[in-house]
Amino acid sequence: MGHAGMAATVVRYLRSVGAPTAAPVEALPRPDLRAVRDDERAPVDPAEFRRVLGSFASGVTIVTAPGEQPAGFACQSFASLSLDPPLVAFMVARTSTTWPRIARAGVFCVNVLGADQGELCRGFAVSGADKFAGVAYDAAPVSGSPRLDGAAAWIDCVIHAVHTGGDHLIVVGRVTSLGTGAEDAAPLLFHQGRFATLAD
Repeated sequence: MGHAGMAATVVRYLRSVGAPTAAPVEALPRPDLRAVRDDERAPVDPAEFRRVLGSFASGVTIVTAPGEQPAGFACQSFASLSLDPPLVAFMVARTSTTWPRIARAGVFCVNVLGADQGELCRGFAVSGADKFAGVAYDAAPVSGSPRLDGAAAWIDCVIHAVHTGGDHLIVVGRVTSLGTGAEDAAPLLFHQGRFATLAD
C-alpha cells in the first residue's frame, strides 16, 4: 500500500469512529519493509516473553481524551517517534474499551507520571470505574484533553495515524503543544511488574 493508500485508510478509520479528520500531512519517504513469514517465527512462550521484556524499564503515562465523560487509561508503551514532524506513539490493546472513545475524540494528551503518582496510575489501570473521580485536572491547551495535576510532563496531540501491531494498535500522534511540571520532578518507572523510581 502506497502513501496515498495508507493515508486514505487512516482517514476512513477515523471517520468510521466519528473522529474529526485534519488536512493530510506530507509523509516522509517510507523505508521498504518485509513481513515476517510463518516459517521464520521462533516459538516463544508468552510467559517467558513477558518475563524477559519486563527487564526493560519504562516510564509510565496516562493517556486522556476529552468528551462528555473524559476517557483515560494507564499506558507504559509510549515513545517519542519523530522530531520533524513532531510525532509520538503509544500502543493500546485492540480489546481496550477506552481506545474507541479516544479514537472518536481524534485527539489525546499523554500525561507523564511523576514518582509519587503510582496510586493515580493504578486508578487508571482498572476497567469500568469512574477513573476521574477525585482527580484534579485542567484542559490541555489545544485538544482540551484532561491534563492531570502533578504530572511530570504533558504532550497534547491529534491522532496522525493508526497501525495494527499484532494484538495491539500503534497510535501515532502529531504533537500540537507540550510542557513539563516541576523541573526537578522524578519520573515514575515500571520494571519487572512493579513501580520503581530513579536511584540517587
